[in-house]
Amino acid sequence: MQIPKLALVAFAAGNIYFAALARAQEMQMPAQDHSHMEQQASVVPQAIFPRMGRSQENAPGMLTLDSAQRMASEGNPTLRQADAQIRASKARQHQAGLYPNPTVGYIGDEIRGGSVGGGKQGFFLQQTIVTGGKLSLSEAVYAKDLRVAEIEAQEQKLRVENAVKTAYYRVLAAQELLDARRDLAKIEQQYTETQRRLYNTGQTDETELLDAEINTQRMGLQVRMQENSLREEWRSLAALMGRPDLPQTIVSGDLEHGWPELDENQIVEEISGKSPAVRIAEAGNLRAQSEIAQAKRLYIPDLQLRGGMEYNNDLLGTAAHSKGWEGLAEVSVQVPLFNRNQGNVAAAAAELDRAALEKRRIELTLRSRAASVIDEYSSAKLMAIEYRDEILPRAKKSYSLMLQKYGEMLASAPRVVESQRKLYELQTQYILALETVWSTGIDLQGYLLTDGLEAPARPGDVDRPVRETNVPERLASPSQNFPRP
Repeated sequence: MQIPKLALVAFAAGNIYFAALARAQEMQMPAQDHSHMEQQASVVPQAIFPRMGRSQENAPGMLTLDSAQRMASEGNPTLRQADAQIRASKARQHQAGLYPNPTVGYIGDEIRGGSVGGGKQGFFLQQTIVTGGKLSLSEAVYAKDLRVAEIEAQEQKLRVENAVKTAYYRVLAAQELLDARRDLAKIEQQYTETQRRLYNTGQTDETELLDAEINTQRMGLQVRMQENSLREEWRSLAALMGRPDLPQTIVSGDLEHGWPELDENQIVEEISGKSPAVRIAEAGNLRAQSEIAQAKRLYIPDLQLRGGMEYNNDLLGTAAHSKGWEGLAEVSVQVPLFNRNQGNVAAAAAELDRAALEKRRIELTLRSRAASVIDEYSSAKLMAIEYRDEILPRAKKSYSLMLQKYGEMLASAPRVVESQRKLYELQTQYILALETVWSTGIDLQGYLLTDGLEAPARPGDVDRPVRETNVPERLASPSQNFPRP
């Protein structure tokens, strides 16, 4: 049986390509028994499969997740802001319970000069006596603010930890993507060089060479874009750690193992029941109760006490000396005849009704926001498992069989390259799915608290649009290339 001329040309082209590939591999291996390797490469090319973690091999000074969290706890300014807010709330609570200062003054009456003299001059001391326990009730209101500030600090700690962990795994995924895309670019570059040699010897036409060059340029562009993405993810991580000047380095970790394992129904109940946002709403309800108790006591009048001494210069009858020192005392109280603080009591009651409904609103909002994240998590996890257990093993087997057929002169080099290219492209999609599993899983485990540089809200602002109320807003996933089936 005579082999067609076209098949011989294709096989020759493959030999050139795989010989170049073997030489590239040889340059990266120890110089030992090269003749044996050349003989092996000339018979059947060795399959090259994608693998993860290559950038971490022999990398000096890698950053670990624990180190990143430690640097964030020391350098992230929002944690210090939350501590300062606690101190401020404690100071306001102390101030609210302080008694009014007394008043000391001078008093004069019917003061005359000249030879006649006379009149009265002296001093007085005035003090307001707060009644009805209003000071303790005011202190109780600010005690609820202190509780809100403490919960806010706990929430901020979770927010920073979650944000750092998410950013860390995004950097790790960017590293893996860069390795995979560099491998793809190398495959295309080697194949293009082979096509150029064949074109120079007249064994292929210009269209095949142009197609190869286009693929090479496209893969090279993806590599440069991925390098930019990796720098962006690193800068984001460094900013969260409070170390924007930290040089870019390799991070250590494993995307394929230790995924966040979540039960969908259980995590929704966990978020809607134990989120710091819900606890803040509960504290807001308690504060509203304290405010209405305070408003009901404010109409109770305070006592105004005033006492002092004055010297009376008027003459005592026909005697040639003045009347001398005389005492004075006043006690007054405001009669709550028209104003019994009824307007403020009604307003406080309305605020209490609103605060009671706020917790329910927060729970429903969290359930709604968790639903979309759970959907993204479930889809990404499904894809990652499918890629890991089914798609990638089949792609590897297909590539190996294609190589075997090439060795038997039953397949051309372009088909082998296409099979290898498809395998690496599937590997990049697998990495993107893993990144989404990690980022969404961390979001769900962390009550959807993701922005580690958002300033902690003041107690009076947790229920205002300053912070889109006190409900955490999940940031969009940076994996815009997240593959969809």
